[in-house]
Amino acid sequence: MTIKKINIDTLMTSSGVKFGTSGVRGLVEKMSNEVCYAYTTAFLQEVVAKSALIENVNGTDEPSSIGKVILGHDLRPSSPYIASICAAAIQHAGGKVVYAGALPTPALAYYAQLEHAPAIVVTGSHIPFDRNGIKFYSHQGEITKADELAIQHAIVDMPNSLPNYTLPAADKDVEAQYIKRYVDFFANAGLKGLRVAIYEHSSVARDLLRAIFEALGVEVLSLGRTDAFVPIDTEAVRPEDIIQAANWAQDYIFDAIVSTDGDADRPLIGDEHGQWLRGDVVGILCAKYLAANAVVTPVSSNTLTEKSTWFEQVIRTQIGSPYVIAAMQQAANDTKGLVVGFEANGGVLVGNDSMQAGKKLTALATRDAVLPILAVLAMAQQRACKVSGLLKSLPSRYTYSDRLQNCPTLQSTQLLNLLQHQAQQAQLMMAPDAGQIVATDITDGLRLSFSNGDIVHLRPSGNAPELRCYAESDTQENAKFLCTQCLARVAAALGL
Repeated sequence: MTIKKINIDTLMTSSGVKFGTSGVRGLVEKMSNEVCYAYTTAFLQEVVAKSALIENVNGTDEPSSIGKVILGHDLRPSSPYIASICAAAIQHAGGKVVYAGALPTPALAYYAQLEHAPAIVVTGSHIPFDRNGIKFYSHQGEITKADELAIQHAIVDMPNSLPNYTLPAADKDVEAQYIKRYVDFFANAGLKGLRVAIYEHSSVARDLLRAIFEALGVEVLSLGRTDAFVPIDTEAVRPEDIIQAANWAQDYIFDAIVSTDGDADRPLIGDEHGQWLRGDVVGILCAKYLAANAVVTPVSSNTLTEKSTWFEQVIRTQIGSPYVIAAMQQAANDTKGLVVGFEANGGVLVGNDSMQAGKKLTALATRDAVLPILAVLAMAQQRACKVSGLLKSLPSRYTYSDRLQNCPTLQSTQLLNLLQHQAQQAQLMMAPDAGQIVATDITDGLRLSFSNGDIVHLRPSGNAPELRCYAESDTQENAKFLCTQCLARVAAALGL
């Protein structure tokens, strides 16, 4: 077989398929067979094989080879085919493919943890269906930024003629183990008798959620199922989804309405009125239910995390689960208590084992949507209140986020660099009526705090050509006003 050398760094530049906040992302038309095969081979070569070799040196019984690799995908039209290319690369590298089919990303990561095996997930998460991506996991969870750099700088052997691979029937044990994880842990949470609506759309978790709920005695109402891919972004909920949930609450009676993004690592949770909860509020409630001692969350999350005074320690990071995971690992070494991480999108990570009502939940250092969905419902039952009633225990502090789509990353980065060094212009651009700038945070993007207590944060997306805006204020109306007006001024300045 004729072999050619492929430089991943060069391939990244030519294709535009590159690492974002989590995994590689790019336009489907650019995710060629060569691109997907090369990235998969680089992961196996630079992360999996080297990790196995290190474990052998440390005296384990693990062979220094690829071994089994858990493989799955979301419901995007392009995902199964991309998965077949990844499978061909796994097989060519000497690995054994354990094909899980269409399942949530955290379900695949959890099974990989159980099997002490790596995992590959083909998903673009919440971004539009003309884009897709690949996420990589070691048996310890999501790969690190150091792993990403190793993959980026890899040189891999590529056959001139790529082998074919036909995906087999899915191994149902992967799904079964994930369902068992949550049915066991929430068995005594008092969820029996609740009526929960699932906004199914194209979520890969839509059937799995039903299975978990029904096993826990919850009555399920299915809404909005579609075969067309819907790019649900739990940080910037679409206006039509806000209206639809409120309309469903008028047409049906339910205790909550829940959904996820495409690959089910970000939850969308609404109360009995169909009002969607912010993802960072969901994270705070979940961390409280689990009795977390330390919480790790990105700088974009609501300052309610600190203002609630529920946690002994709050650690802020850059945006992206690899940063959250790294800080969680450090915190777990420094504290004896439970470490929980969450992002502004609502995805929750558990840094060490948790106990609740005599049930054990093992650590899972990857973003998950099912855990916070069940935790919020269980917390409401625990407090004998509706889901909306949980918010009454928190201070009045609100966030709103939105994005400018089709905003070139270079343009937005240049604008933020300019604003960072010109305070007066930054104030006029981001919040002209909020008073003087009292704090500047450049941990990730540009986050300004103003004298009246408002906060506005601008940041280029790591996954798509978008500029995100996060605004925080003492009322929901003002948070939305701050965000929409800031984005309008930015759009005008950039000529968008």
